[in-house]
Amino acid sequence: MEYVTLSNGVKMPKLGYGVYQTPPQETEKCVLDAIETGYRSIDTAQAYGNEEGVGNALAKSGLQREEFFITTKVWITNAGYEKAKASIEESLKKLKTDYIDLLLIHQPFGDYYGTYRAMEEAYKEGKVRAIGVSNFYPDRFLDIHHFAEIKPVVNQVETHVFQQQKTAREYMEKNGTQIMSWGPFAEGKNDYFNNPVLKKIGEKYGKSVAQTALRFLLQSDVVVIPKSVHKNRMEENYNVFDFELSAGEMAEIEALDTGESLFFSHYDPETVEWFMSLI
Repeated sequence: MEYVTLSNGVKMPKLGYGVYQTPPQETEKCVLDAIETGYRSIDTAQAYGNEEGVGNALAKSGLQREEFFITTKVWITNAGYEKAKASIEESLKKLKTDYIDLLLIHQPFGDYYGTYRAMEEAYKEGKVRAIGVSNFYPDRFLDIHHFAEIKPVVNQVETHVFQQQKTAREYMEKNGTQIMSWGPFAEGKNDYFNNPVLKKIGEKYGKSVAQTALRFLLQSDVVVIPKSVHKNRMEENYNVFDFELSAGEMAEIEALDTGESLFFSHYDPETVEWFMSLI
């Protein structure tokens, strides 16, 4: 496994297992399969409704808590100091743990300043080892970074070969914040798994399109959390440390970047209205 050291000194695996859209009733089994495969970093969120499944898997794994790196996120319906503080305690209970390795604000909506204060407090109390944000575009990221006493060590954003977040990364790197990818396969959008560049490069190493794409992100110092409910895919996604892309191959994949989201934009009023409807 390869690791990154976050700006507060905490070590984090560069490859983890994500449980977004994993049905709550299947999460425990899927996470146990992932652990058996070798994953030790698990990414969940309050909004996914499956923190309990993750907690059950950790408890049944037979491994020490210290072997895991657990990430969860405060949802916008829990925004604000008091609600966020209560939700952090609830997440700890559901995850069956005394501490969370990485706690993020899931979306920059609602009173996320109050949320961040609650997270800073949890960090100081030892209930959280590292704090950060998710889906914060450069403007909101810079806002929270300058507001925060304890600077965000991670920003988890849509990152894949077609959206490489080059501008956003400039500001993260400048401020010591690690980029973390959600949607490293873009959920198959843009005919992802048939991309000729990724297929050609992968064939050279006997690797799949998915493995090639993950290797590109890892070599770009992006933390990734691919998700699958199938153990064979979990194993495939985990088997990405035995080859290395050349500078020329990296450049070919970099050229695939469109700089645009394949999902949503916080700059779109209709998208913001939808998030507001949740609050």
